[in-house]
Amino acid sequence: MTETEKKKSGLFGRLFGRGEGADATGGSNTPAATAGAADAGANPVEADTPAPEQPKQNWWQRLRSGLSRSSGALTRGITEIFTKRKLDDDTLEELEDILIQADLGVSAASRITEAVGKGRYDKEIDPAEVKAVLAREVEQILQPVARPFDIDATKKPFVVLVVGVNGSGKTTTIGKLGAKFTAEGKKVMLAAGDTFRAAAIEQLQIWGSRMGAHVVARPQGADAAGLGFDAMEEARKQDADILLMDTAGRLQNRTELMAELEKVVRVMKKLDPEAPHAVLLVLDATVGQNALSQVEIFGKVAGVTGLVMTKLDGTARGGILVAIAEKFKLPVHFIGVGESMDDLEPFTARDFAQAIAGIDE
Repeated sequence: MTETEKKKSGLFGRLFGRGEGADATGGSNTPAATAGAADAGANPVEADTPAPEQPKQNWWQRLRSGLSRSSGALTRGITEIFTKRKLDDDTLEELEDILIQADLGVSAASRITEAVGKGRYDKEIDPAEVKAVLAREVEQILQPVARPFDIDATKKPFVVLVVGVNGSGKTTTIGKLGAKFTAEGKKVMLAAGDTFRAAAIEQLQIWGSRMGAHVVARPQGADAAGLGFDAMEEARKQDADILLMDTAGRLQNRTELMAELEKVVRVMKKLDPEAPHAVLLVLDATVGQNALSQVEIFGKVAGVTGLVMTKLDGTARGGILVAIAEKFKLPVHFIGVGESMDDLEPFTARDFAQAIAGIDE
């Protein structure tokens, strides 16, 4: 492990109570604690023998596991269609149906089906070959949108507004991103702009204390636009590199709530005409096709510049990311496949395409 990896591991361990002398639940695992837990009749050798650690999965393994529900449904469908059958109009129609059911969208499904049929008509085709074509076509769709999230150092503070519907994972995503940026040596400030929920304010304050970041917060019910203005002024005073601002979850069809979001953006521009410098829309993969309307409406209201897709491990509809990329061409910066710090990572087209097609690296 490199020195940088050690530092990041140490930071994330401290953030989540997994530092030295603490187990995964935050309890002590020192020799003294272990000895105290053993009763008087216990075998001392057994008491002092630590339980074997589970091997830590790398990002590819976590991604492959997280997308297993999506890839499993596709793999089963492809295997059922193409095992010992020649490729004809019926098999191609069935393939297109399962791709649409996986939420890849009509356009992507048609493109993939056409690629599978090319030069293979009236021939037997192995399911593995179909999966390879699927992975290749998905990668080609996703490659243009798989872009890193770049912080422009000339804009200080670099203001990131995080938006999305209720329950999409905005506050948790802010915490994870803040910890990543802190580990990279950047000075991060957080703004608790979800003033509707006391729990969201408290959650962000906990994240701030864990990573050593100042949190600008106001009492529940305070004006979110005013808080955003104050947070930008405070970030300037403290010479922060990045300001991450949370916002209240709002359904895209609630006109009055979307108007409030417009006000937040408008007020920020009074201090800096270019702010917010990035608007990240956090999408919950489990909502499937509903994510398309979220991208469209939040894009119009808040000027979304990039996407973060969460909860891919909780759905068989992970293909929705392909449909979104095909339709909106917005950058996809990060994807999440779990709750831990390591489960939110920069998005890469090839890894996602291979994982959703069920192809082992």
